[in-house]
Amino acid sequence: MASAPAQQPTLTVEQTRVVLSEVIQAFSAPENTARMDEARESACNDMGKMLQLVLPVATQIQQEVIKAYGFNNEGEGVLKFARLVKMYETQDPEIAAMSVKLKSLLLPPLSTPPIGGAIPAS
Repeated sequence: MASAPAQQPTLTVEQTRVVLSEVIQAFSAPENTARMDEARESACNDMGKMLQLVLPVATQIQQEVIKAYGFNNEGEGVLKFARLVKMYETQDPEIAAMSVKLKSLLLPPLSTPPIGGAIPAS
């Protein structure tokens, strides 16, 4: 008998808070911090390289946590978890704050040149 396709996990707001907290903690683990730092250094603040080098490492770190909650161990599981978090962001300020923190861990703000000129007028 063939097994039925896996259903998307459904988490409550409280469960989503717990999982999101665990994902953020996973990024703080020394081995994961080293992995992310190495990927960022290799990317040299180039957005294309960030997507090629940093995003896969970040996805792996998240997968290691969320697979314990029924999400598949592929990129699709991370996307489904991200959609779930996005859905609860509007309902729960704690999830919204943790989501902002997670995004800052994934892609830190890129530096932008000052407006109005680094070029002195002659």
